[in-house]
Amino acid sequence: MDVVIIGGGLAGLCAALDLLGRGYAVTLLERRQYPFHRVCGEYISNEVLPYLERLNASPDQLMPARISEFQLSSPAGRILTAPLDLGGFGISRYVLDEYLYQLAQARGADVRLGTTVTAVQYEAATDEHVVELSDGQRLRARVALGAYGKRSTLDRQLQRSFFQQRSPYLGVKYHLRYDQPRDLIALHNFADGYAGISAIEDNKYCFCYLTTRQKLKEHGTIPALEKNVLARNPLLRRIFQEAEFLYPQPEVINEISFAPKQAVEDHVLMCGDAAGLITPLCGNGMAMAMHGASVAAHHIARFLEGGLARPALEAAYQCEWQQHFGQRLRVGRAIQHLFGQPILSEAVVGTLRFWPAGIRALMQRTHGQAW
Repeated sequence: MDVVIIGGGLAGLCAALDLLGRGYAVTLLERRQYPFHRVCGEYISNEVLPYLERLNASPDQLMPARISEFQLSSPAGRILTAPLDLGGFGISRYVLDEYLYQLAQARGADVRLGTTVTAVQYEAATDEHVVELSDGQRLRARVALGAYGKRSTLDRQLQRSFFQQRSPYLGVKYHLRYDQPRDLIALHNFADGYAGISAIEDNKYCFCYLTTRQKLKEHGTIPALEKNVLARNPLLRRIFQEAEFLYPQPEVINEISFAPKQAVEDHVLMCGDAAGLITPLCGNGMAMAMHGASVAAHHIARFLEGGLARPALEAAYQCEWQQHFGQRLRVGRAIQHLFGQPILSEAVVGTLRFWPAGIRALMQRTHGQAW
């Protein structure tokens, strides 16, 4: 086959649609069954819309929420608001991933669900990748694209440096109904974390927060953590008191690492969160996954049509990936350090309330332009 894509999130699905549209044979491997929930803020910058239009995958029929305003609160509840210059839309991953999967399957992708990849090996003699599956099957492909998300056992097999270090972060997500303007995305800080809430389809909201394992360990359970830590912020307390939570248990993910990663590992091109994870408070991970898919598909197509040798493919992809996303990830990590500590968070919010140009500059450095 031409390309095997490991992981069926936004990066993998968009890369599959892009490559299918260019006439290549694509096999996409996903360990779960669509539709399913992911821990994700579910806000997407409008920078992705021209690309989705080119893929004939416009999200309009999914009836997303249109978002144009931003709100930030300190742990004590001090608030600043600002317009989102480019704006964005809110759609659940449960709906969006299913939609893109159906499109990819209808357009000829070989999508294999419930499939776990155990290893990827590059054979120099044949210039191919051999992908080993948990059921013993082995697939051969000219290109392997790793789009499997934040953390995988493949990272261990590939001996990726970030995988050797434990990360202190965990993420928690709910869907709920709540009385908040549907054009607003709000970010609320608390001790050792922050939470985001924004509208999605069907008059629902995504409520997602990042905190640390240590904070959870101190309080024992997620409900106790929410009551004793998050609810100290009056805006978060109001959410827990007034919102209708739509499923009894939240989605939780552990070991979220914001450490730098390489965009190419042992000749496997990495895409989306597998290539680098921007901090959630920047609100741009979903757009970056789609943009990364576009960059990967472009260079893979050049390789498959004979315009690039493999060393040139890997160098060109890594270079362009850094050009588009390297600074955004660095700025995201720097911004992350400004929040989570109550005194510093209060000072930052207090300063930004009277410095609109500073807010706009931070947003511009963590968001891209339409492509």
